[in-house]
Amino acid sequence: MKTRQLGPFTVSAIGMGCMPLSMARDPQPDEEQAIATVHAALDAGITFFDTADCYAPSWDQMGHNERLVAKALRGIANRDEIVVATKGGITRSEGEAWGRDGSKQYLRKALEASLRALEVDVIDLYQWHRPDRWKVYGEVVQHFADFQAEGLIKAVGISNANVEEIEVAQQVLGPGGLVSVQNEFSPRFRSSADELAHCDEHGIAFLPWSPLGGTSGGATEVGEKFQAFGDVAREHGVSPQQVVLAWELAQSEQVIPIPGASRPASITDSARAVDLVLTSEQLARLDG
Repeated sequence: MKTRQLGPFTVSAIGMGCMPLSMARDPQPDEEQAIATVHAALDAGITFFDTADCYAPSWDQMGHNERLVAKALRGIANRDEIVVATKGGITRSEGEAWGRDGSKQYLRKALEASLRALEVDVIDLYQWHRPDRWKVYGEVVQHFADFQAEGLIKAVGISNANVEEIEVAQQVLGPGGLVSVQNEFSPRFRSSADELAHCDEHGIAFLPWSPLGGTSGGATEVGEKFQAFGDVAREHGVSPQQVVLAWELAQSEQVIPIPGASRPASITDSARAVDLVLTSEQLARLDG
């Protein structure tokens, strides 16, 4: 497995997005399949796993995905080489009412719950999940800096951020303090190109979420919806999903895609994308 730098961590060039293990639409994997999927990722050389406290089948099961990941990683021989990232700041309450809370009180409570769910004393990478527009952005980022100073987290990341918000986070956290930005990016959604370019310029890891186009059919149909990816896949004799991930890896050395998976075969296929070399002509077609 090829590696890339994620702040202080050296991780696999492709990570695994764990959300589908708890929120897959059809069907929801049982615990045995979910754990087998994580183990298949490990067998493929993946050392970076992304989760969040709100990834759960229902509002009253917050932390479900974190607990599942923790269980899957229990007893793994190289556990100290595996990086687990989680996120906080999104709320879920009765009746599936979703919201956002960037207050320090809420974030501390969420962080402490994530520590328990992940069965760790310190979280590797803690990310602000989505902006709380009722709060001053820089003040919320300072909360994360305070948690890091307390030794509760090793590294700070933000998610769903624009360039201005990335710059604010950089100013608050200081040189090298912001290690990652997790934004949506895929053949279907390229609106984060400016944020990707900013991360490339400043040496910040860019983590595309839904890199294959989403769990509601976008990932499975990417080769049909975007013909160039299907064509290049046939030229190499690989899946269109591998071509998508290889294309994203080629955008910048800062890119670490985190494809979601709920089946061992899916994540095993995704991991193979690190060895797929696309020609400049093929990349130009895909860029277009």
